[in-house]
Amino acid sequence: MALIRRTAKRAGLLLLGLLLLGMAAWGVLALYFFDQESQALRTGLAAAFGLASLAALVGLALPRWRWRACAGFLALFALLLSQWFAIRPSNDRAWQPEVAVLPYATIEGERVTVHNIRNFDYRSETDFTPAYYDKTFDLRQLDSVDLVATYWMGPAVAHIFMSFGFAGKDHLAISIEARKERSEGYSTVKGFFRQYELYYVVADERDVIRVRTNYRKDPPEDVHVFRLKGATDAGRNLFLSYMQRINSLKERPEFYNTLTTNCTTNIWLHAGVNPGRIPFSWKILLSGHVPGYLYDAGRLEGNLPFAELQQRSLINARARAADGAEDFSRQIRAAIGR
Repeated sequence: MALIRRTAKRAGLLLLGLLLLGMAAWGVLALYFFDQESQALRTGLAAAFGLASLAALVGLALPRWRWRACAGFLALFALLLSQWFAIRPSNDRAWQPEVAVLPYATIEGERVTVHNIRNFDYRSETDFTPAYYDKTFDLRQLDSVDLVATYWMGPAVAHIFMSFGFAGKDHLAISIEARKERSEGYSTVKGFFRQYELYYVVADERDVIRVRTNYRKDPPEDVHVFRLKGATDAGRNLFLSYMQRINSLKERPEFYNTLTTNCTTNIWLHAGVNPGRIPFSWKILLSGHVPGYLYDAGRLEGNLPFAELQQRSLINARARAADGAEDFSRQIRAAIGR
């Protein structure tokens, strides 16, 4: 009996130590990426928290100091959390030009006017003339929903976004991204730590698709367009869900999160407006697998084997040929039979 108690006590201390270690690692990174302009200050705070965490872990191994060390660490961690949750998202920052203008929608029954649709004139990925337009869409004419998957670092990782088609000719693409300031680059790690606001790029396909197929070179991106099944009432509900979220973010900004609030998890949440949403899966987090997951669930149009469907869905060559043509959307879908 005594042996069982000792074993249970040691196991409990080991689990507590692992928990403190995880909290310490999160705290160090949170402070290093904290909402302070001074890197020296952020580095100093992160180092101090790391040393305090190390002292707590050492104290955990000493019976006389064990609970005092834990109590002290938890008090310090609670102070960190209070400051962490005090960080607020904002729409008022010096944004990169690609995400500087917020879109919004005016909804009047079946007619939705989308304001600030991005349609930049690109000369290269970083050299462009900003341009926006407004357009009114009739929900009764929504007849297709496409999933766009762009790959640049192997089959497991892709950026996923949606494109809504109206009356067989007008297409509106919506890409959920991190909103970056002028001095920022994107970092997957930083995306866990309230470094970016959430942003919905609402764009003409000649912008958001063409910049990826025709102008991004380092690294180049492979862009695939897949047609989803059931783009009638379900598609309209999904489109309205996007519009409502876009309007909400204009009034109440939110933080982007690499894991919980990103391009694919938000699409999955939007899909909840319709019955029969596919179950959440690790394939949604490893976003490159999303097209295959939808294919296996019977949600993609086409009776081809997935490998062949994926090959036919690659639109880079057609996008480069179409370039800035008025019927860009039609041309990139020509060989897919749409």
